[in-house]
Amino acid sequence: MGLDIRWPIGLMFSLVGALLFILGVATGANAELYRRSLDININLIWGLVLLVFGGAMLLLAWRAGRQAASPEPGPPQ
Repeated sequence: MGLDIRWPIGLMFSLVGALLFILGVATGANAELYRRSLDININLIWGLVLLVFGGAMLLLAWRAGRQAASPEPGPPQ
């Protein structure tokens, strides 16, 4: 059938989310950087959001692949 679109979407969002999360952790102590955003670490928060969304896409793609691979029981003969 081909590649499930959820695999590349999940990988892309997970990668970008991980990069933002790492940036948010690395720059969390820099108060001047986050002064414009009311002292909220936007990189950390959106990194987590993107990681969760990417993980959900990967989980859904994995579950769909397992369901397609399992044979369906047919009528008894």
